[in-house]
Amino acid sequence: MHSRLKIFIIILSLTFAKTSFAETIQIEFTEDDSYSIEVAHINIGDTIEWLPKNEGHNVEFFAGPDMNSLPLTSEIDEIHSVVFKVPGVYLYGCTPHADMGMLGLIVVGNDLHNLEAIKSIQLTRVAKSVLQRFIEIVRSGAKS
Repeated sequence: MHSRLKIFIIILSLTFAKTSFAETIQIEFTEDDSYSIEVAHINIGDTIEWLPKNEGHNVEFFAGPDMNSLPLTSEIDEIHSVVFKVPGVYLYGCTPHADMGMLGLIVVGNDLHNLEAIKSIQLTRVAKSVLQRFIEIVRSGAKS
């Protein structure tokens, strides 16, 4: 019985340790019609919070490993946050400015299983060029 209690305490401790290490990453809408972090590498359970430091922007997800788990498009000029629980690559952008290249990429859990699907998303030529740059960053392992 004593060893079961130890195992339970260890499991409980690991559960709380995992939760307490979750981070919140803040991404701002910039004056340049871009996001302050264009390619974010995060862990499962981390939160991204978008901050309206410049007017006229929002967050809309265009692709991800589980689109049904993602929130609806955020309101313009509103703080928006998402906890990422499913590993994979997420493509998002500003609804009014995505065609001009205001995009962002999130890699959750260093999982690239859906990167090919992300590459096939229909975008304007400018946005496709921006996405290609982000994919090169992801493939190189660099962070922007």
